[in-house]
Amino acid sequence: MRHIQGDGISPWGSPEGGHQQCLGVVISLPPALSAEIDAWRRDFGGPDALVIPPHITLVSGNATSEWEPAAAHVRSVAAASAPFTVRLRGTGSFRPVSPVVFLNVVSGAEDCAKLHHELQSGPLAHDQEFPYHPHVTIAHDLPEADMNRAAEQLSGFDDEFTVESIGLFDHDEAGNWSLSEELRLGSDDPQG
Repeated sequence: MRHIQGDGISPWGSPEGGHQQCLGVVISLPPALSAEIDAWRRDFGGPDALVIPPHITLVSGNATSEWEPAAAHVRSVAAASAPFTVRLRGTGSFRPVSPVVFLNVVSGAEDCAKLHHELQSGPLAHDQEFPYHPHVTIAHDLPEADMNRAAEQLSGFDDEFTVESIGLFDHDEAGNWSLSEELRLGSDDPQG
């Protein structure tokens, strides 16, 4: 969840006017798939490999709003959305604009884009530096040889999963991301 091709997170003012909060809405990967991709990311290295689990970013908090109206908006969008299937296949890159190699979302990209569009309205409305492009980052900000290795070694990757929920994350003063709520698609009741 970094500011890379629509993956950005920006500060939100807290209701108390104290420290800055950040908000991210993501699709987490199923545990086995996440562990597999995470093992590859650790092998390739990079600044985020050990701290940010593999995910598909849907929207970031690049707007001026308090937490609760933004979170209520995310809950509303999740409740009005249906589960869908995502298929990850092959690799792509944002180079030379941004040093990122990623897994392509070849099925479910339209569903991700629809969620992104609906989420970034109301309290989350903001201008974006780059067009939204759903993906799973596998290598970021590495030497060119390592970026090429990541793109080549996962070029044959092919897997799919059902998206049944989206995660609402916040960012604390220490710089740690934490899951605030896991929201089931098509339901008013969060998973946890």
